[in-house]
Amino acid sequence: MYTRILVPVDGSSFSEQLVEPASQIAGAGGAELALMRVVERPDDMAQGERYVQALAGPFGAKSLCVPMPADGAAAAIVDEAQRVPGTLVAICSHGRSGAMQALFGSVALQVLRSLGEPAVVFRPYTDGPSAPAKVARVVLPLDGSEVSEAIVPQAAGLAKWLGARLVVVSVLEPSARPDPGIPASDVQESNYVRGKARDIAEKYGVQIGWEVLHGDPKEAIPRFVRSLGDAMLAMTTHGRTGLRGVITGSVTAQCLREARVPVYTRVP
Repeated sequence: MYTRILVPVDGSSFSEQLVEPASQIAGAGGAELALMRVVERPDDMAQGERYVQALAGPFGAKSLCVPMPADGAAAAIVDEAQRVPGTLVAICSHGRSGAMQALFGSVALQVLRSLGEPAVVFRPYTDGPSAPAKVARVVLPLDGSEVSEAIVPQAAGLAKWLGARLVVVSVLEPSARPDPGIPASDVQESNYVRGKARDIAEKYGVQIGWEVLHGDPKEAIPRFVRSLGDAMLAMTTHGRTGLRGVITGSVTAQCLREARVPVYTRVP
């Protein structure tokens, strides 16, 4: 599915946290790992090259160092990704500043918007990554909307490429009850997610599983993923709300903050 995993790094320990998880993904899929440094000043090129070479060495990765173009780091990353067919970009949600900022307005969001296809996004932590040693499951949250289901083909392909099980999940929210006296329908939600899982398995030939979760999706999905210990997420940046291009405050952003795993995502 992919021939290369491209990881942009900026010299910060935050951006470096994605290198090991990306190496694991590349190894599982038989892809090349490439680390990329974009430098702002020509005088910093030599130092940037030494930095990225030293970082790439222990992982057997290819090192790239390029000057910052006039339209910014995101443009350089997208250009490099598109230069080599079959490249999957894996990028941290923030880097040098270390601020706990949302994705909205970040380089990661600019890359997602410009690529027009999925990328892996990871939120770094001050206490280091807790990414699984192996991705055995790809969790795919669906909410019944066409927008949330837009990533199904790529998620199924990713799971198959990694030799992982695709787990389709749906969340039954208490607020979704039509009346306080009427219980939420697990049966209806189960029928939906089970049917989607069956259809995906038949269409894409991937190992499949399904679960119905309960509660607020922003809490239930990260909690479920953390409980697995060997998973990553695959989801669009938004679902039922249909708020184009808005990540801040969305379920995806919360999952990125709380699940502590790489998130395979796209802007629909």
